[in-house]
Amino acid sequence: MNRTEGKNDYVILVSGHRNPDIDSLASAVALAELRRRQTKRKVTALCPGVLSDRAKHLFSRFGLTPPESCNDVYPRVRDLMCEVPAIPGGSTLFDAVGRLRESGLPRLPVIGGDGKFLGMLSSLNLLSDLLSSGRDEGRGLTGRRVHSSLELIAKVLEGEYLTSFQAETAQDFEVYVAAMGLDSFEEHLPANNRELAVIVGDRPEIHLYAVNRKLRLMIVTGSRPVDPLILQAAKTFEVSILVTPLDSATVIRRLKFSAPVEQTRFPEDQLELAPSDRIRDVRNQILGHFEDVVPVVDCDRRLTGAVFKQRLNAPPPFRMILVDHNEIEQSLPGVEEIPIIEVVDHHRIGMMPTATPIKFTGDVVGSTCTLVAAMFRSCGESLGADLAGLLLGGIISDTLLLKSPTTADLDRRMAEWLEKVSGVTGETLMQELMSIDSALAVKPAAEVIGGDRKDYTDHELHFALAQVEETNLELLHQRRDELAAEIRRAVERDKLDFFGLLVTDAVRETSQLLAIGRPEIVRSLPYRKIGPELFDLPGILSRKKQLLPQMLSITAAVGK
Repeated sequence: MNRTEGKNDYVILVSGHRNPDIDSLASAVALAELRRRQTKRKVTALCPGVLSDRAKHLFSRFGLTPPESCNDVYPRVRDLMCEVPAIPGGSTLFDAVGRLRESGLPRLPVIGGDGKFLGMLSSLNLLSDLLSSGRDEGRGLTGRRVHSSLELIAKVLEGEYLTSFQAETAQDFEVYVAAMGLDSFEEHLPANNRELAVIVGDRPEIHLYAVNRKLRLMIVTGSRPVDPLILQAAKTFEVSILVTPLDSATVIRRLKFSAPVEQTRFPEDQLELAPSDRIRDVRNQILGHFEDVVPVVDCDRRLTGAVFKQRLNAPPPFRMILVDHNEIEQSLPGVEEIPIIEVVDHHRIGMMPTATPIKFTGDVVGSTCTLVAAMFRSCGESLGADLAGLLLGGIISDTLLLKSPTTADLDRRMAEWLEKVSGVTGETLMQELMSIDSALAVKPAAEVIGGDRKDYTDHELHFALAQVEETNLELLHQRRDELAAEIRRAVERDKLDFFGLLVTDAVRETSQLLAIGRPEIVRSLPYRKIGPELFDLPGILSRKKQLLPQMLSITAAVGK
């Protein structure tokens, strides 16, 4: 996705944690709207993962568009590239040099007649091409051969044709200047060659000779007149005659630059970028390249822009706001490369230091949506029924209808206010969400353990806690072997010391834990074992407030 608006502007991205729950998504969308109003900038909410069925229902119910899903926020080439003027195919080298001069850039892209990128043209590589090709059939600056069309030649020489044949066809011309007497000039011209172009001034005898020789082209300099009889003969013998106001010396110099720009030999080792390339992957290539302007080309060879080497030293063209988390391990990959300007969260503080002060809103509440709703209310911003309903859904889902031990008075007050604004009760929303098929009932094991997973690091131990809300804990027992096998794959793949899947029944206010990991960690769990790797957690509803603190005390002991 292209997240830039302009060279000197930036976009604000608002994102919750990976594998987002309803609270994370709803708070990101609502906060993005609030900051959009306040900053007058483009503020975009992101969905760092797949939208759950329950989240889809909530957005659909209130007529809101879900945030865009993305897998990372690494700055990419498309985020830094700029538009540059291009030299279209069919232009002459003369026009190309003029465009280079007008642009003020060291080089410009050349686009073929089919719209595809051909290469980058610079004054240096143009001169190199002209000099080196002098050894190839006389095409260089010192050679006689010119590859062009009558149409392009007339454009470069600012002339007009008195007679013209095959004007648009590109062809080879071997150029001679009639600067000697007729007899000497006749001896000078090669015999039986119709690819000749003669540059001549006010020399009627040369005019007549050129026509009778049936040469391809005669260029008359200084706008000198041509006898009508000679013109008539030229039409008969299909000799093109061009009259130009330029003198012979200028004509000779310009003729070499009448060739189509696409005939230039572009360097074979030129660096090209793709719009989706990550900046971190191509930075050294760009910095190590001798050119300051690098083209960006898509998979169809279409030019999409260019990256200037100096832009690599500028900050990324976007800023990040984190909601419902602050630990980088839980954020979208790439967030470490983007300036974080704000955090709104209700979890422990585990984020890395920031280079500059940031706005941090945190409180001991059960839902991030509670904090965002309080922001709307405290600053006097109006809240429509749609956003109010979305925020209410976030609160009741994260606090399990205000039954979770994480629930605070502020959660209750904001939920009551949002019910009035949205015109729907929290109980009604909870019933709707719980009526949607549970993850354990319909989703594959990988999606069950990854749908609402959070990763943590403590005392050099790495562990993950996933949570699923369920009204029938028997499903956990039925799928235990399958889920355990998937968890073991995740532990090995992600190099984890422990993985816990917490399955919560909010109605009966109880949970069960499928725990897999290092034996000393599993043995330290203070819960009653009810089956292979299964533990009973009566009264445990909150991963954040009840399970996580217990895990941190265990990792602190084991990690010593």
